[in-house]
Amino acid sequence: QVQLVESGGGLVQAGDSLRLSCAASGRTFGRYGMGWFRQAPGKEREFVAAINWSSVSPYYADSVKGRFTIFRDSAKNTVYLQMNSLQPKETAVYYCAANRRTGWATSLSSTDYGYWGQGTQVTVST
Repeated sequence: QVQLVESGGGLVQAGDSLRLSCAASGRTFGRYGMGWFRQAPGKEREFVAAINWSSVSPYYADSVKGRFTIFRDSAKNTVYLQMNSLQPKETAVYYCAANRRTGWATSLSSTDYGYWGQGTQVTVST
């Protein structure tokens, strides 16, 4: 079992950058695929980015390609989401998630992730 704690959210202006962190507990972090999702008010949770346990072929939602980067530091048991050129429509609660069952895969579906953090609020103002 793994516990996830996100941090790094906040209030920024359009065009700014922000880096989210997700610290994972447990000694088997290296066997988990990791993902970031977000949920805006009144909307469903949506996929943002994912990375498998070996950091091969990270995958991004089309809306964030070229602006967001997901990466992990296994020594720190942490996965990051670097977000550049943020837009107001990206205001949401951002969630980190861990996939143990198919950690070798880069999973886009929230149903593949068995562990979730509590979320961190990102607010982008105009």
